[in-house]
Amino acid sequence: MLDWTAGQAPSETIDMKARHTGRAAFLALLADEGIDHVFGNPGTTELAIMEALASRSEIRFVLGLQESVVLGMADGLARASNRLTAANVHVAPGLGNAMGALYNAAFCGSPILLTAGQQEQGHGLMEPLLYGPLVQMAQPLVKWAVEVTRVQDLPRIVRRAAKVATAAPSGPVFISLPGDILDAEADLEMGSRTRVEPMLRPSDAVIENLARRLLQARYPVIIAGTEISKYEAWAECTALAEVLGASVYQQTVPDAAHYPTAHPAYMGTLQRNQKKVREILLAHDLLVSVGGDSLRMSVHSPVEALPEGMAVVQLSERSWDLGKNFPAEFALECNVKETLAALLPRLRALADASHAAAARTRIAELADLNWAAQRTRAAAEFEKAAAQEPIDPRYLMLRVAEALPENAVVIEEALTATPALLSVVPYRDARSFMGLAGGGIGFAMPGAIGASLALPGRPVVAVVGDGSAMYSIQALWTAAHFKLPITYVILNNRSYRILKERMVAFRGAQAFNGMDFHEPPIDFCALAQSMGVQALRVTRPQDVDAALREAIASGAPRLVEVMLADGFGG
Repeated sequence: MLDWTAGQAPSETIDMKARHTGRAAFLALLADEGIDHVFGNPGTTELAIMEALASRSEIRFVLGLQESVVLGMADGLARASNRLTAANVHVAPGLGNAMGALYNAAFCGSPILLTAGQQEQGHGLMEPLLYGPLVQMAQPLVKWAVEVTRVQDLPRIVRRAAKVATAAPSGPVFISLPGDILDAEADLEMGSRTRVEPMLRPSDAVIENLARRLLQARYPVIIAGTEISKYEAWAECTALAEVLGASVYQQTVPDAAHYPTAHPAYMGTLQRNQKKVREILLAHDLLVSVGGDSLRMSVHSPVEALPEGMAVVQLSERSWDLGKNFPAEFALECNVKETLAALLPRLRALADASHAAAARTRIAELADLNWAAQRTRAAAEFEKAAAQEPIDPRYLMLRVAEALPENAVVIEEALTATPALLSVVPYRDARSFMGLAGGGIGFAMPGAIGASLALPGRPVVAVVGDGSAMYSIQALWTAAHFKLPITYVILNNRSYRILKERMVAFRGAQAFNGMDFHEPPIDFCALAQSMGVQALRVTRPQDVDAALREAIASGAPRLVEVMLADGFGG
């Protein structure tokens, strides 16, 4: 179990009351807050920080070649470790470049302390090149944004930012660092860090009422969300399913390993399709949403996902999501792990023998319907495409799943191939999978780097669509520079296939303007090799397995470009 109250041990070298420059104090504060990686792309206004980093051996600077890559790497590390991390970008254009990645980080609550160098105070009034209102730019996507205007305030600001970023629900914060602040020198009270305790649960009376309500349901369904993975609450959630005899689905945004795929109650991921979700929920009389925004959708539909009159119970640390779109009988702002730990003994005590027998029967009846059974059928179906050229993406997803070592971490941004991947890739532990969270593409390439740094010793396999890869292809250089054990599997269908599919499905048209990029074709192997990553292109299905296994076994950064059918005759 991760230590949510403390994080890493504080630095033993920080002088809590002494004379410091702003740049030295800033880095000393980061180290004392438990930050050991700073992701960045420096510019002139960050030179003071880069100078000071030379004397901070406990902080590793990770260079990204574009600011969206910087934020994506920080997001990956924060999500994989659940620790505060830091990223630094260059003035207004750098922050602008990072905004899409910052959106994703905010969506999944990554505790990131984001900073940007700013023009010196006074000089900014002259509106010099690169100057902009950094605080106002960042505010819509962060929990707190501030500019330091006195070096004496720097310690209090950094301490507050770290506290706010890590307090539940966690999320990014932003600090603007003017150049004169970084170069100023003063006697500073460095203070000490604060962590807000997240492991909160409802009162015993509420737990009792909740337990009695849950046991009234004859056909309950659980939707497992991000907080199950975040707080490593697999054991508690599986126990809940067993006591209630509930089917379990993963939330509609599969951004993490929310539930063990091998568990007999697990039915797979809910699609972001209102009609299909409604059909599933119609078989149940109580929806129990645990730790997530369980019915978030993508595109509009005249059909509501939740059937009329269906009772809802929601447990989440995000009060905004409770009862947001649908009324809830129980809307409990709480820590899911702590709450389930308190709830389970009451459920077991209150459930009589007939309820326990009915619960066991309901789960036993899922044996031919659950994820494991679905996987067997899917694997057999995908295997039928073993000789198809160009390669069928479903067959590739099966081969990826079969090539994974037991301790592998999968980073997913496969888009049109995602349903096939989720149908065959097992979740073996709460850190074994991360998917695209906010929908802004470009996460997987840098996110894999952050995950690898957070989880040393574990091979990382990033499954990335070709269009997504081009949003952050510069990440390959950083992977090569740090010699990380990441295998990038590029799904090259030479198009934005998801847009083509939606054009046909939503508009009944085949007006595929701006959706192809095969004239000229993008050579991902050449791109990878130019940045120091060995690469291999695979065109024949019989060569896929060996290519994947060799790349993963290398323990080094590798790219496997797989030429896929585009779904539209190419």
